Amino acid sequence: MNALLLKNAHLIDPSQGHDGITDILIENGYVAELGPTLHQHPSSANARLIDVASQWVLPGLIDLHVHFREPGNPDKETIATGSRAAVAGGFTSVCAMANTSPVNDSVKITKLMMEKAESADLARYFPIGGVSMGLKGEELADLGLLKQTGCVAFSDDGFPIMNAGLMKRALSYSEHLGVPIVAHEEDLNLSNRGYVHEGEVSAALGCLGIPSSAEEIMVARDIILAEETGGHLHVAHVSTSGSLELIRRAKSRGIHVTCEVTPHHFALSDKELLKFDTNYKMSPPLRTQKDIESIMEALVDGTIDAIATDHAPHGLQDKNIPLPLAAFGVIGLETALPLSIHLLVHSKVITRMRLIELMTSGPARVFNLDRMNLGTLKKGSPADFVIVDSDKKIKVSMDFIKSKSANTPFIGWELPGHIKSTWVRGSKVWGVSEA
Repeated sequence: MNALLLKNAHLIDPSQGHDGITDILIENGYVAELGPTLHQHPSSANARLIDVASQWVLPGLIDLHVHFREPGNPDKETIATGSRAAVAGGFTSVCAMANTSPVNDSVKITKLMMEKAESADLARYFPIGGVSMGLKGEELADLGLLKQTGCVAFSDDGFPIMNAGLMKRALSYSEHLGVPIVAHEEDLNLSNRGYVHEGEVSAALGCLGIPSSAEEIMVARDIILAEETGGHLHVAHVSTSGSLELIRRAKSRGIHVTCEVTPHHFALSDKELLKFDTNYKMSPPLRTQKDIESIMEALVDGTIDAIATDHAPHGLQDKNIPLPLAAFGVIGLETALPLSIHLLVHSKVITRMRLIELMTSGPARVFNLDRMNLGTLKKGSPADFVIVDSDKKIKVSMDFIKSKSANTPFIGWELPGHIKSTWVRGSKVWGVSEA
């Protein structure tokens, strides 16, 4: 029997309402027992012992939104390097978007992705299939077959679904299949080649702007369609006050809508663009301080279901060019937890229990991964967990980054939350210390 005993673990597990010191016994890749004095029990005598010394033990973090660029652009990221960045950031499960090349709109590509992830043998990898063939927004992909192959959600992320009829059909299938449709909400007629938030900063810089209404109009449309069809709408990377209010009202009316926010959208405002650094260019764009405050309120009141990274790797050839031409997107797997501890917990916006919910049981519930007992460390669940020294600071540097790309706006930031080790199925996949 392969047994491991975590002694004096400060377990924070929202799925169990647990925030305190306990021992955790792991056998054959699963949580066997939890209790304050397991290390004294005969059943633990043959287990390998790790004294966690009151550091945080969390269920493995779950990211609903990553771009690993394989197949198509392995120079930016591969499934193996993206998975390495994930476990370095404490993520044991990632959900990968379909905008690869070729697009993940077929069984062949889905299987290829899953085989690559199995070979990497790091984080659990869940593919997201395209809603439409080629992400062109014209012809619905075979969602049923893709779900059977392993897709846990469907999205044309990178592109909005401008065709309301297609979106309605997708949401109808969503209700039947029991999986979410993940929406990149942007009215292209309003964004109209813009690349920063439309407001005072865009006017000062003379840049083409993307108004908040470009996101909000699409959120409103898709909420109406979700109500009509009974489908599950998941709004990706929400960035505006208006979108959050629409989602809040929809939830109060019982419409099946969930949403996520990214750390960069609550860490940074559009004023960062005054630096003309392309690492602040992302889609949706950084918004105003008012929007950041609305995100904070929605994190507190439960409107937001998950924190996701939208990890979007790009090389220098895509970023070290003029702002209008630069690619949208930033990486985020390695910095998500430290940023969130710093900006949300240490700043007393939300409790640590709420933060961990947003990164574990919350996302598990949104994509139905809780049916696999992910996002929890309750007895009988897979032993996916992360050990965190919440007080020790890390410095974001080129050496710190494990992604194949380094397009982050957080270089030089010192943040609390050192990931000591990450474990999947009871085996350590990241970390150099005993823990």
